[in-house]
Amino acid sequence: MDSSTNSLDDVSADSSAEFPDRTSMMEVRLQAQEDEITLLKSSLADALRRIRLHDQLLPLLKQQLVAVNPAAARVLNQVCCSDSCTGARKLSSSSASDGIRHPATSQLSDSIVTNTNGHIGSPVSMKPRPGPATLDRSTQTEPTLPGQDTGQDRAPPPRRVKSLQLEDALPQGESKVEGTRAKLHRIPGLEEEDEEQEEDEEGGGEQEKELSWMSSVEEPIQPTTIRGLQREDFQDRSCSPEEPASVRTSDQNLSSRAGPLSPIQEGEKKPLVRRNSEKLGNPEKQRKRLDKKAASSANLLTRSPSLENRAKELIASAGSPGSRRGTYSQEQSIKMFIRGRPITMYIPSNIQNYEDLKMEPPSERLELDWVYGYRGRDCRANLYFLPTGEAVYFIACVVVLYHINNRTQRHYRKHTDCVRCLTLHPDKVRVASGQTAGVDKDGKPLQPCVHIWDSTTLVTLQQIGLGTFQRGVGSVAFSFADSGAFLCVIDDSNEHMLSVWDCNKGTKHAEVKSTNEAVFTVEFNPSDSTNIITCGKSHVYFWTLSTGQFTKKQGIFGKYKKPKFIQCFVFSLTGDVLTGDSEGNILTWGKSAADVKTLGKGAKETFQIMRQTRAHEGSVFTLCTLQGGALLSGGGKDRKIIRWSADLAPERECEIPEKYGAVRTIADVDGEELLVGTTRNAILRGTFSDGFVAIVQGHVDEMWGLATHPSQNIFLTCGHDRQVCLWNTEEHKLDWCITLEEYGLCAGFCPNGSVVSVGLSTGRWLVLDLLTREVVSESTDGNEQLSVMRYSPDGSFLAVGSHDNFIYIYNVTESGRRYTRFGKCNGHSSFITHLDWSKDGKYIMSNSGDYEILYWDIAAGCKLLRNRFESKDREWASYTCVLGFHVMGVWLEGSDGTDINALCRSDSERMVAVADDFCKVHLFQYPCPKPKAPSHKYDGHGSHVTNVCFTHSDSHLLSMGGKDTCILQWKVVGGGVGDSRERLASASSTSTSSPEPATS
Repeated sequence: MDSSTNSLDDVSADSSAEFPDRTSMMEVRLQAQEDEITLLKSSLADALRRIRLHDQLLPLLKQQLVAVNPAAARVLNQVCCSDSCTGARKLSSSSASDGIRHPATSQLSDSIVTNTNGHIGSPVSMKPRPGPATLDRSTQTEPTLPGQDTGQDRAPPPRRVKSLQLEDALPQGESKVEGTRAKLHRIPGLEEEDEEQEEDEEGGGEQEKELSWMSSVEEPIQPTTIRGLQREDFQDRSCSPEEPASVRTSDQNLSSRAGPLSPIQEGEKKPLVRRNSEKLGNPEKQRKRLDKKAASSANLLTRSPSLENRAKELIASAGSPGSRRGTYSQEQSIKMFIRGRPITMYIPSNIQNYEDLKMEPPSERLELDWVYGYRGRDCRANLYFLPTGEAVYFIACVVVLYHINNRTQRHYRKHTDCVRCLTLHPDKVRVASGQTAGVDKDGKPLQPCVHIWDSTTLVTLQQIGLGTFQRGVGSVAFSFADSGAFLCVIDDSNEHMLSVWDCNKGTKHAEVKSTNEAVFTVEFNPSDSTNIITCGKSHVYFWTLSTGQFTKKQGIFGKYKKPKFIQCFVFSLTGDVLTGDSEGNILTWGKSAADVKTLGKGAKETFQIMRQTRAHEGSVFTLCTLQGGALLSGGGKDRKIIRWSADLAPERECEIPEKYGAVRTIADVDGEELLVGTTRNAILRGTFSDGFVAIVQGHVDEMWGLATHPSQNIFLTCGHDRQVCLWNTEEHKLDWCITLEEYGLCAGFCPNGSVVSVGLSTGRWLVLDLLTREVVSESTDGNEQLSVMRYSPDGSFLAVGSHDNFIYIYNVTESGRRYTRFGKCNGHSSFITHLDWSKDGKYIMSNSGDYEILYWDIAAGCKLLRNRFESKDREWASYTCVLGFHVMGVWLEGSDGTDINALCRSDSERMVAVADDFCKVHLFQYPCPKPKAPSHKYDGHGSHVTNVCFTHSDSHLLSMGGKDTCILQWKVVGGGVGDSRERLASASSTSTSSPEPATS
């Protein structure tokens, strides 16, 4: 606000930028004024409610007095009901001037005191004092200052009234009322100074003066007190023969109630009415009018949620025990703000002390159990085979070591962002892996580097180049001639810096700018560590390192067509360099003598093409040398793997299935068996004779849809690659995969587990049979993408959330194979993001893109529940909505609103997993209703985490990356007994302070 004001002062009057700022300021001021008006109206509602309580309590006190001493009650009746027409409590001026006074009445009038909560106060002594000038809107009288001449005869000063205890009115020898002391005060300071005009002296009119009443909270009426009064009433009926039966009945009813006391009718007797109200012939009509005013103001307050908390602070102290407005646990709400927008959360009734709730991390933790997927789509030379029987590859931020026979995985997880390249040390134990640059949740850059680590112990041995490389590391290679003493690195900067590092010391040995074109790979000459070769877009460079300086020679294509890309290269046993290019050729490079005739003296030797071999249709993506000098090549367009002899004569070939894509890289297992990485993120294992089968598979594009089976250890995924995949969490494999016409974005299993529904990008959705994989039903809702598919707990309804702002509800019959439209939930102002069913299957809670939380009564015809307070205690069968009281603590301060993509509560209702936009998976205690709740935080994804979901038994958690196409399966370990409600009740009753937020 201050910055807006300063900017308005600085700009000129004719500046066009001035008007939006002024408009914004005026809107803020207008909103503030509206808030103040609403607050004043809420105060008025409180005052009217207090007045009503006074009117209710006076007949009660009168009834109690009748039950104790009818004689004293009759004296009080004569004075208080002197004007039976209006029912007002008046004292005639003539009585005052004559000095006539009833002792019992004057004492009682000073001894009965009530408070707004229906309690009778103990004696309070007060002296008359001049009252302030007032202007009462109900009587519309002008203020009258003390001593001011109004043009009429002034009323005599208020008389001092002595005090008499209620016990003094009891007969002698009778026990006094226990715990009940009532006083009636005439308070000059609170009395209205305006008085009614005197009638003409000829008419003998009297000047009237009324009493106002002040409440005090001293000692509440106990139920035992009222029961004692009833017993005395029954024991001595002869003392009150005139008492109507209705009074006794009302008194008996009162004794059974523990709530606020209500008004009691006393037959023909007129109830006491306060003076500060308009004179009406019917007191009941006046009371109803006050009730109406109070209800109107209260409703206005309810419609102004921005002032709910402020108004409650004003009037909470005056609320009766049964008042919703004044009860902490019934209507207290808290607000959270996302991008400046307030979101009101109502506190459930079972939380008595919200401020004392203690938030702790869950006792459960996560351990990475399995990694699904492989990054072959855009990376090269990233698959190696270890002597331990493990294949080494990477995806997202994890380097996976997969034992191809035992089918077990180990994981190297020290990288902070996506791994981009990999190489194996000559000792076949050490591994070097390079990562790309990234940013953390605060926008701070994460610097790229290379890790050298032990594949046996997974211990990091050296971190190379932290703070040196730009954007990321594109390619790495160990030297061979000196047993891997040096590491060569190409980074992703514009100049693609080429650097050589000492592996043992971690220091840089030399550095040079290579080229502005893309560089695909780098290798040391196996026989000479001073010779380095790089290749990439339209080039092959031969580097020589001498005394810390690089010299470069470019390969000469000469009479051969220069290809667009040199994709890969290897060294033959004879020392020649073999390259594979985008034209499908294998080129053999060698040194040639200096052309002195053409270039003259001083000409140097050059690297030229010695031979060209046609290998594949399309690009040659990879070359791999075998023992004995044989060569393997992998093709792109033709998807072939060809074995060549040492003199490049083709020997054998095979073609991999089309669904796996082109050949990206090849790793030799034992000379016969091969591992093949493909461009569709699969790893194949096989031989030329037996063919190849997939041992690792994954998605190839961004993923969003994730659903776990309600009773089996399987889950389903879908994404932008148009694939729908069913995975087995126990066997860690892909059960089946189908390809759709459009890409899927969401999925949900039917509770019976036989079918699954998949929402697509076009508004169409399908229902698939898990066994036959056939489409058993399909429908279309709108023409925008679908975001949620959720069955009710009993499987009788399906809710479809769409980006057209609607939730479509379907009746489900025939075990999930038949669907008929039941209704449509219309009320959101933005696209649907998440929704959940209540446990009874009658209600839905939904979130939208503009941070709305809405509740729907499906059984009543998809009706929007406008009073969200009524849903605060409702129990939900699942909890995936990212906005709600029970998950408010998962949001960090200053969150954008899109920072959390998904969350999922466990079936045990003990924990909640969160997928955020910063590549992290969080595990919180459930519920976590306080800000800055601590959590366990886990790395592994290299892109925004799009979805998380627990398996049916809570044994595992599944998390899914977006662009990294990676699925991580986490094992849930630890944890205790007891559900969330027990823990929450215990925390609410025993905790005294909130802990400092912490993560681990």
